[in-house]
Amino acid sequence: MKRKLFLFSLLFCITAGYSQSKLRKADRLFANFAYVDAAKQYEEYLKEEKQPGIEVIKNVGDAYYYTGNMGSALRWYTKLNTTDGNMDDKYFNRYIQALRAEGNYQKADELMKKRLEATGDKAAIDNFINQKKYLDSLNKAPANYKISNLAINTDKADFGTAFYGSQIVYSSSKDTTKVGGKVYSWNEQPFLELFVADRNAADGALFNDQKFIPKDQTQYHNATLTFSPDLKTIYYSINNVKKNDKLINSKSGTNNLEIIKGTIDGDKLSNVEKLQFNSKDYSVAHPALSSDGKMLYFVSDMPGGFGDTDIYVAEVYTDGKVGEPKNLGSRINTAGREMFPFERDSILYFSSDGHYGLGGLDIFESRRIKELDFSMPKNIGAPVNSSRDDFAFIIDKDKKFGYFSSSRSGGKGDDDIYYFTRQEPICNQWVSGKVTNMKYKIGINDADVKVYDKYGDVIASTKTKEDGTYKVEVPCRSKIKIEASKANHTKAEKELETTKKPDDETKNIDFELSNYDDLIKKDGNVEKVDINPIFFDYDKSDIKEQAALELDKVVYVMKNFPGIVIKIESHTDSRGKDAYNLKLSQERAKSTYDYIIARGIDPSRIESVKGYGETQLRNKCSNGVKCTEEQHAVNRRSDFIIVKK
Repeated sequence: MKRKLFLFSLLFCITAGYSQSKLRKADRLFANFAYVDAAKQYEEYLKEEKQPGIEVIKNVGDAYYYTGNMGSALRWYTKLNTTDGNMDDKYFNRYIQALRAEGNYQKADELMKKRLEATGDKAAIDNFINQKKYLDSLNKAPANYKISNLAINTDKADFGTAFYGSQIVYSSSKDTTKVGGKVYSWNEQPFLELFVADRNAADGALFNDQKFIPKDQTQYHNATLTFSPDLKTIYYSINNVKKNDKLINSKSGTNNLEIIKGTIDGDKLSNVEKLQFNSKDYSVAHPALSSDGKMLYFVSDMPGGFGDTDIYVAEVYTDGKVGEPKNLGSRINTAGREMFPFERDSILYFSSDGHYGLGGLDIFESRRIKELDFSMPKNIGAPVNSSRDDFAFIIDKDKKFGYFSSSRSGGKGDDDIYYFTRQEPICNQWVSGKVTNMKYKIGINDADVKVYDKYGDVIASTKTKEDGTYKVEVPCRSKIKIEASKANHTKAEKELETTKKPDDETKNIDFELSNYDDLIKKDGNVEKVDINPIFFDYDKSDIKEQAALELDKVVYVMKNFPGIVIKIESHTDSRGKDAYNLKLSQERAKSTYDYIIARGIDPSRIESVKGYGETQLRNKCSNGVKCTEEQHAVNRRSDFIIVKK
């Protein structure tokens, strides 16, 4: 028995020692960023170790995460979530990104919401809900982008484009022609080099590619670059190296990235210098100049940031010197990765896996309001964004086309460069108000509300509710006319100019309509325009102010009901000679006719104009009969009789 126990113990010690040797090797590979080999070694170790420590689970998950193997990363982050009951923000975010990358959006959203609710941070919860709603609505709307994979892509990493006049400069690890060339242990591919290619303006294709500044690139990484507006100055990322191309490592043995600056001289680089905030102890990379060349954005994991990597900005002075960097703050940077900035006319495009997205790095846009004040980032949605890493977005000055990079499935391998064309996103907002009856001040149900563009075309329409209210969707940044109408009613219209913001609402665009029945009166079987008596000065036919107000009512009716045809009849009282009164009434009838025609009414819509003098009195006040002034006034009248409608 003792012998068996001794043999078992010896075997256990040998096995445990062998297992620990695998772990030490895996840890060493991981520390040296050899993630592909590290993942393999961890898997070998984990076949035998049934209860691995938290750090081992983190490392194997990260090894897969850093190399884009999100399915395997999810397997280990899920185990980490069940093993470690209190995942920090960094690892929780990676777990969420792995879930989304594998298409499990529902679980990712449930976990995120639950975590935010546990913090009690209402602002963070509201932001999460709003971002989700925005992205859901964006992905339901017609896509503003059309994308295509480029023929120039290879089965290795191709990414990080920059405009260089009519050409494009990009990064690639495709060149394997060098015998014994160095390989990057992170993904076991050749180190990145910069290439320049011609661009086909018709379809965005890149061709005639060759190495950019071939004699000045290091033998390690050369990538992610930006040019000054005059294309004479370049900033780009390289490994931290000495002049003899020897790596400069941190105290922990890590080699980080740095940004160098130089002057383009044909196919050569001169006046090369390193930025003063480079460091061997952290990375500084992904430079991007603002459109005016006065601000330099870049990415760093320097101490004091918000997450894995943050975006910073530094001023570029007129003498070319670069100022001290400033973190863009918590509205842009998160606990995750913010990378690959690009600025065009005060709009910052960047990639992030910390803001709400479709999975992996997603591309966002945010407007710089002033200095470090940015608007809330917005996900630009599919098809540019996918469940995998999408990054290095650039767009031309007219915002019509550009390029981005992605590791999505369906590509040619690793990271690929995609070309896109873009249309301005549809921007709509709302106009609302109420349509009421002019006489009774109550809402009119089922009235038509139509919106016309500047060319007179109907671009939107709706009907009022029972209470007379309406709400209609209209385009942003437009001059429009809104018209309210209903059968047997007048029309009303208003002009306005909409704002530039989507989903704005212009309220209280109200209208009053008159019912035809409220504008006419019946005299037996005859319909007349309902107006007050028109008064003329004694022995005059001139239209006075009071008469004009009443005649405007006639014009209003005729303009709103274009089918109406009238006849004008004018009458006097019995005082004065009969012949004189007949002539005077005819002159007054003609004056009212002239007034109406002068207001734009077609003469053909007035069938007749006739003065009747005192021949059609409405009471007993004929010649020689004593009557009051009020009684005589009843006979002094002008009628506008409707003969057709």
